Amino acid sequence: MVSKRKKKYESGEGNRFMSRRAALKMLQLSLKDFRKLCILKGIYPREPRNRKRAQQGASGIKTLYHTKDIQFLMHEPIIWKLRDYKIFARKMGKARAVRDFEAMKRYLDNHPHITLDNIVKERYPSFIDAIRDLDDCLTLLFLFSTFPSLRHVPRDQSALCRRLTVEFLHAIIASLALRKVFVSIKGYYFQAEIKGQTVTWIVPHHFSFVPQSTQEVDFRIMSTFVEFYAIMLGFVNFRLYHSLNLHYPPKFAVISADETEKQLVDEEVFVSERVAALNVPLVRTGADLTEEDDEVEMDQFPMGDDAEKLEAAKLEAEKVKKLKTLFKGLKFFINREVPREPIVFTIRCFGGEVSWDKLLFVGATFNESDETITHQIVDRPSMEKQYISRYYVQPQWIFDSVNARELLPVEKYFLGAILPPHLSPFVDKTREQYIPPEEKSLDDPSLAQTKSGEGDSDDDDDDEEEEEEEEEEEEGEKESEPNEEKTNKAEVVQQGVSVREQKRKQMAVTTGVVAQEDPVEKKRQERQEYKLREKMIKKKHRNLYKSMMKGRAERGKEAWLLEKKRKRIDEEQKALRKAEKKGKKVKTSGDI
Repeated sequence: MVSKRKKKYESGEGNRFMSRRAALKMLQLSLKDFRKLCILKGIYPREPRNRKRAQQGASGIKTLYHTKDIQFLMHEPIIWKLRDYKIFARKMGKARAVRDFEAMKRYLDNHPHITLDNIVKERYPSFIDAIRDLDDCLTLLFLFSTFPSLRHVPRDQSALCRRLTVEFLHAIIASLALRKVFVSIKGYYFQAEIKGQTVTWIVPHHFSFVPQSTQEVDFRIMSTFVEFYAIMLGFVNFRLYHSLNLHYPPKFAVISADETEKQLVDEEVFVSERVAALNVPLVRTGADLTEEDDEVEMDQFPMGDDAEKLEAAKLEAEKVKKLKTLFKGLKFFINREVPREPIVFTIRCFGGEVSWDKLLFVGATFNESDETITHQIVDRPSMEKQYISRYYVQPQWIFDSVNARELLPVEKYFLGAILPPHLSPFVDKTREQYIPPEEKSLDDPSLAQTKSGEGDSDDDDDDEEEEEEEEEEEEGEKESEPNEEKTNKAEVVQQGVSVREQKRKQMAVTTGVVAQEDPVEKKRQERQEYKLREKMIKKKHRNLYKSMMKGRAERGKEAWLLEKKRKRIDEEQKALRKAEKKGKKVKTSGDI
């Protein structure tokens, strides 16, 4: 029997992809509901290999989805909830038009609610899967926690984001999981290690909110993401608190507050503000987890490369253990001009005690006059009243000490001092990118010594005239030497050559000749072998390889430009220092 021949675009990419219009027609949803459903289910547009075939010969650029993804959405129960909400909105509109308030009340009592718990469990079957996807979740929720009431954003969404993010920060503090901090123009970058997974998020700076027009930012789509991520972070916080033996929602073991302070606000607001202070330990449900319980014994595998990896893992574990108690035994006081929340969070994550002015925010544990304070964080050029028993440092000292995994000298961070460069700890050293010399000196202390030696030589360049005069005097002395020394040296050299020839004749074994490799030929051969390996790449992987090599070339060019710019800046500063020193010398000589 002869099989029926398939028509054009019935197989291959023509049948594998579907346009957004066709998807809306198949699901019988509006564009708004379709976008919300795709966000909740994690379905995104796809890019085909051959767009003309995928669009079945249609011109232009269309938004395409996999046909299997759309068929997967057809079996989602949340579609019926979206349709019920559409019916509810139509009925409410009719009742409002005829002023039927009794019907409006009945409809509001039976308002359809969309529950996302099953979708979160479906997308993240295990707890580790949810932690791996926490980066975007935390960044977006921290952003929305700073927003006021906005259009197209539910009224209580910002408050919910604020509560969930503060609960997450308390979990990081209790587990001592913070590892890296970096301050940039975008905000504060934090990196924590949770259950063996690395989680990085951004906390924006606290500035006054500037309203955005809907043409620039679609808050409706962002609000849908926040709605899903809020449910997800709630699950994660619950699991984290129970794994740390903490009571969820957070509660305090001891609350020390005045009665007058309790009378100003109700109990719920008072507790929420105390939680937001990040300065009070939370109550535990069971026995405390000591540091000894958290330690994990490492197995011994004395085998070749595994032994080296084991030693490296041991060193890293010791560094992390030391990092967890970096600020233990230190007491910090924060001035009112310093951003409170990121500083408090960072200090508490490494075992330090911190407080601030009690008139600024609730949760202060000690006053500025406390003599046991070791460091006061100040971000102003000077202070009138200072205590001798403490250091007055700028906030950057906290972050640089965390990234260096040790308490840095405080002399470079005093009031009014020019701060050293704040280096990013998120640099991938295996990739081709620009690394500042200050960061290289941190990895290799010998580079810092050579750099200081170069600086000393730069200072010595100012005395070039004196050195030239000394050289001229030495040359004059050499010319005045008698010719007898030259003859004596020639005789000694001849005697040494004759003795060497006699010993060589007595040797029975002749010395071999070392074959010298031609570096040009070696380089040419390596280049030829590299080209042959490139030809072995499969055709379907060739475009990917080209894009990888293009990215590598762009990164190399960018690193070269940054190195060139840094070299030019260093030369300008060197010339400026020389000019200043010469000017000082001229003044002193004129005064004399």
